[in-house]
Amino acid sequence: MTSEVTDQNRTVALVTGGAVGIGRDIAIRLAEDGADVAFTYLSHAPDDTLAAIQALGRRAHAIKVDATDPDAVNAAVREVVQQLGGVGVLVNNAGGLVGRVPLAEMSAQHWHRVLDVNLSSAFFFLQATAPHMPAGGRVVNIGSLAGDNGGSAGAGAYATAKAGLAGLTRAAAKEFAPAGITVNAVAPGFIDQTPFHETFSTPAAVEAMTKSTAVGRPGAPSEVAHAVSFLASTRAGFITGAVLDLNGGTYFT
Repeated sequence: MTSEVTDQNRTVALVTGGAVGIGRDIAIRLAEDGADVAFTYLSHAPDDTLAAIQALGRRAHAIKVDATDPDAVNAAVREVVQQLGGVGVLVNNAGGLVGRVPLAEMSAQHWHRVLDVNLSSAFFFLQATAPHMPAGGRVVNIGSLAGDNGGSAGAGAYATAKAGLAGLTRAAAKEFAPAGITVNAVAPGFIDQTPFHETFSTPAAVEAMTKSTAVGRPGAPSEVAHAVSFLASTRAGFITGAVLDLNGGTYFT
């Protein structure tokens, strides 16, 4: 198979939050593209993702890590470099709503927790990984439609974090361009078959979100993975600082 992620036969991809949902599909797609894949997890078992990557003939490495702990992140990146030989692609996918809390009732603890899970985690992995990336390296951050439209009820902190992630993407794109590293983001809308909506969205909310899409259906994790695959490839070398909307035609609803 001809690799999409590098001009060489292989590269190493690191996907945060890669055990389930969108992260799992991204990890497997990058393996299909020719990468050896490391991924992080915290509360979801990594076995299925490991097996799927290995079945493709690629090396796989799973690391349990709290992505909000900078020391743990640095240790995880060092482990990937030692085990797989480097990092050519970083996908910052770790994140989550944590809980639905109106801004007027939100504790400082909840606010900081949501920002740390969704924004600080990406900063920590970017900072730890960039020194190991060669020219041609790729960073793809997983944002959200919520970063543009403010999110659904009780998701104000999450929306703020994802808006911040777009700013981090553009800032990092400028800083790392001289090193030959591109930094982009994908901002999904309603993606079905994920722990996010299984945990936090009611059947009525799912129906409303489906109706709000111009295409009349939710997206699938594999469709996010396809977009990440392109941005991680050599074909996307002139794209940096971009935020790709992936929402079926849903805007500001």
